[in-house]
This record gives sequence, structure tokens and C-alpha cells, in this order.
Amino acid sequence: MGRSSTKRAFKYRFYPTDAQAAELARTFGCVRLVYNKALAVRAAAWSGERRNVSYGDTSAMLSSWKKSEDLAFLREVSSVPLQQSLRNLHGAFASFFAKRARYPRFKSKKKSRAAAEYTRSAFRWCDGRLTLAKMSEPLAIVWSRPLPAGVTPSTVTVSRDHAGRWFVSMRVDAFVDHHAPVSSAVGVDAGVTALMTLSTGERIANPRHEAKERVRLAKAQRLLARKQKGSANREKVRRRIARVHARVADRRSDHLHKLTTRLVRENQTIVIEDLHVKGMLRNRWLARAIADASWSQMRRMLEYKSSWYGRQLIVVDRWLPSSKTCSKCGHLADTLSLNVRQWRCPCGAVHDRDVNAAKNILAAGLAVAACGDGVRPNRRELVRHLSEPPYPG
Repeated sequence: MGRSSTKRAFKYRFYPTDAQAAELARTFGCVRLVYNKALAVRAAAWSGERRNVSYGDTSAMLSSWKKSEDLAFLREVSSVPLQQSLRNLHGAFASFFAKRARYPRFKSKKKSRAAAEYTRSAFRWCDGRLTLAKMSEPLAIVWSRPLPAGVTPSTVTVSRDHAGRWFVSMRVDAFVDHHAPVSSAVGVDAGVTALMTLSTGERIANPRHEAKERVRLAKAQRLLARKQKGSANREKVRRRIARVHARVADRRSDHLHKLTTRLVRENQTIVIEDLHVKGMLRNRWLARAIADASWSQMRRMLEYKSSWYGRQLIVVDRWLPSSKTCSKCGHLADTLSLNVRQWRCPCGAVHDRDVNAAKNILAAGLAVAACGDGVRPNRRELVRHLSEPPYPG
């Protein structure tokens, strides 16, 4: 077994004192203000003069803003999170020009994530106790799991979610031991009724976390609609709704973590489809169920865990007719509507739609591994790879 060095983030919940909460709230507000002002300056410079504003220019502007009477309060918080917000804005523009992201948007006090990023010069780490700049006491962190031995955080991000919970995320450089090599490979067909169907024939049920909380969520949203805007009672109900959403997200993430960890531990090669989730969400009848399944989050977990633990993740063409192709003889059915869950091939084989798709996904992935990326296997290749041991099928 080998090992690899990687950057990892460890997220913990903490409970600030009143003074710490007030200091962090001020910092969040200042970070948001600096980000929005810098974004406005860069947007105006480009639209009016076709002039690019660099990170250095915005950093100099920040110094002048601190000297003005109207923005003198920026001097009361740590300067590091403010500088980091300018770096984040610069990175957002770089991603936009590289066509990896949309144009940067202004941060909203109500809708945007409240967060502040501290680099090594703005916090003190000593004997497992974290103290941020402008604070005299360490944070009361709930250590749900230990940090890797001998590591020191390089970056600390403090955030508060819409449910009012406080979190601290520590980024460290750590070594990860690879799992022992195994000979098994698996194809994964993502679905709504079954969250995953494996090429081995196993079905993993969809917990439907959002659907279980739908009645409670609808009741709270109706209550919110009757509250006066700006009132304390409206804020209480908003927090209640946020807690429901947070509970759903936590349960979904926990289930996907356990599931993807198991797949990476048990298989050397994992094959999945390149699903166009954004396009699928335009389907008004299935959008809510697809969002609840969170296929994009599942893929992201499989990608970084496979990289960490020395596994191979193969993503096959989204246009592969995995459901309509017979995994025994390679026959391609003309049509196969979504309500057809089983079908019979002219060769006599009776297929479960999802299991058959998972087997074809596995065969396509093995073809990609053998012939190179970008290969779309034909029917003969699908049949040949399915028939070769030790792969299931």
C-alpha cells in the first residue's frame, strides 16, 4: 500500500461566547461589505472603461477605505479576512474568465453564507486550542473527530449557517494511506426509486430525506407567510425552517458519506455515468426527487475518496444507452419508456432495467480503462467485457 499527501478540511461545530459571537458577526459584515464594494468597482471599471482591476488595486482601495470616516469601522476587525475576501473575489473572476463559473454576484446579508477566512498569521494554534485574531479566549470546539497527528492548520474558516449554528473548518496538509488493492470492480446506476443499483444486482434504497420532512416543512412555511415582515416571530419561524433544511442536508450527507466510503473500500474500480443533473432538474415532475437524491454530491465524494485511497473512478458517456442495451448479447432495443422496469431481449434474457444498466455501465468503464478515455464502446465490446472474469455479470 502507498500513501499520498493531500490537503484536507476538517469541519467542527463550536459554541462561541457572546463576545466572540459579536466579534465574528462584525467580521462577517465587514467581509461582505469589502467583497461587494470591490466587486462594484471592478464591474464599473470594466463596463465604463473596459479596464481590468487587479487584486493589488483592490487591496490598495481597502487601505484607503479604512482611512475614511464612513468606513473607519473596518479597522476594528482583523484585516486578514478582509484581504482574503479580495483574494476570493479575484479567484471568482479568474474562474469566470476561464468559463468554469458564472459572473461573481453580490453577497446578500440574508441569503449568502456568513463566513470569514483566517490564514496562519491571524490565529494561534497551541495544544489543540484555536484562538482567532481580536479574541482573548480560544473557541469552544466540539471535537467530533481528531485532527491527524502532528499537523497544524494552514487556514481556518469560521462560518454560521442559516439555522444559527457555528462551524470552524481547518485546512491541513495530511498523508492518507491507500486501501489494500482488490480485484473487484462495480458499475453504479444512479436512480430515484433506488438511490444506487450496482452491477452485482444489489439495490441501495433511496432514504428520501427531504420527503420525510415535507409535511413539517410545509407547515412551517405556511406559518412564516402569516408573520409580519421584520418581526421577531417571523425570525423565529425562519430559524425553524432553516433547522429543518439543515437536518435534511446533514442526514443526506451522512448517508452518502457512508455509502461512498463503502464503495471505495470494497472496489478497486468504480464506474458511474456522466449525468447531466442540471438539465434533469428542469423536469418539473422529477426535479424535487432528483435534488433530494443529490447525485452531484455523490459523484464529488467518489472522486476525491478514490483519489485519496488509490482507487480508480471511471465516468462513462452520458449518452451510452445503458438501459436499452442487452448485457448478454448486446442487442439495442428501439425504445424503452421510463415506466418499463423489466424487458425481454430477443435472445431470451429477461432484464431488470436498473441492474442491466449497471452491468452495461461497468462494461463501458472497463472498455474505457482498456482503450483510453473518450472511447464509447460498441455492442461487441460491451458483451466481451461483461463475459471476462473476474468482473460480475
